[in-house]
Amino acid sequence: MNQTRQGNVQQAKRSDLITLFLCGDVTTGRGIDQILAHPSDPTIHEPYMKDARGYVEIGERVNGPIPRSVAPDYIWGDTLDELERSAPDLRIINLETSVTKSDDYWEGKQIHYRMHPENADCITAAKIDVCSLANNHVLDWGYIGLEETLETLRKAKIRGVGAGMNLIEAEAPAIVEVLGKGRVIVFAVGSPTGGMPLNWAASEKRSGINLLRDFSDDTIQDLRKKVREVKQKRDIVVVSIHWGGNWGYDVPQKEIDFAHQLIDKAGADMIYGHSSHHVKRIEVYQDKLILYGCGDFLNDYEGIGGYEHYRSDLGLMYFATVDPLAGRLVQLQMTPTQIRHFKVNRASRDDALWLTHALNRERRKFGTRVKVDEDNRLALFWP
Repeated sequence: MNQTRQGNVQQAKRSDLITLFLCGDVTTGRGIDQILAHPSDPTIHEPYMKDARGYVEIGERVNGPIPRSVAPDYIWGDTLDELERSAPDLRIINLETSVTKSDDYWEGKQIHYRMHPENADCITAAKIDVCSLANNHVLDWGYIGLEETLETLRKAKIRGVGAGMNLIEAEAPAIVEVLGKGRVIVFAVGSPTGGMPLNWAASEKRSGINLLRDFSDDTIQDLRKKVREVKQKRDIVVVSIHWGGNWGYDVPQKEIDFAHQLIDKAGADMIYGHSSHHVKRIEVYQDKLILYGCGDFLNDYEGIGGYEHYRSDLGLMYFATVDPLAGRLVQLQMTPTQIRHFKVNRASRDDALWLTHALNRERRKFGTRVKVDEDNRLALFWP
């Protein structure tokens, strides 16, 4: 064990540190919605599928029967025990679906995710605190669908961030106080590179998402201003960003530069990136964590072929421990998972090793490395 890692372990015992749980995209619409207690109208408007139940059938052809009318906690599988074991101070996800009864689907878009509002208890079952909504599926069922999503989360006492009834609401962060430790401030933004149409952007008079126009210095300065308006001592600022393509391990230099500027100039302490369907490389920059792509955590892709070599069925539970005095990363532990039977399960030893190899193969640019322990959990090391 090197000196850097030893110091991290010792400091991780401090009682004032804050641990955050983050994961890849949580897509509870379409096929997942169909196995929950209150399925939506299964009609969908895709080139290859017209009934959401078809995705359940595809999954069953590969891995056997999937139960219907499941309890709200079913989809989380083994991860609920892991969450209780790790006891994070805050649980943050990217919720990649509209939560609505609306039939006003977004024409011209090939995929439309919708979960019935009465199934929102599947989110509360995991005690999720914050849902990032600045992504390319929250408006799949129109502005009415977005507005019902916001209202449903509000009623469930879950903070939605990155979307709103107008621009002010969409840009507003979620501010969560962790008693006796400090606050976590979550900003959520989307980039057109992550598949969001420009007309999804919220305006002064229209609901929508907090959509970045570009990665320019003007954008950085605008975010810097918003961070400075709210950030206080012992605040950890997380920027959740939906960006980039679905497939491929390469991280474009423009994304690296933007992430660094969010830290250097805008005052961010952690970058929580998502959109990729598989896990991507991790960087620790200026002692701040950057997750460039967290992969998929839950979806209905089971049995769908085409990109098997990326192992999009595998994901990670990220447990990031941060010092609120400086916003710096103290420790990152990760629990490997696998989607099977439309729920999230602990991954096998072989799959944990596969993820370890994939992350270490991509580590050279950033100098981080991952090790797996006898319990199949991963730990990050950095210079």
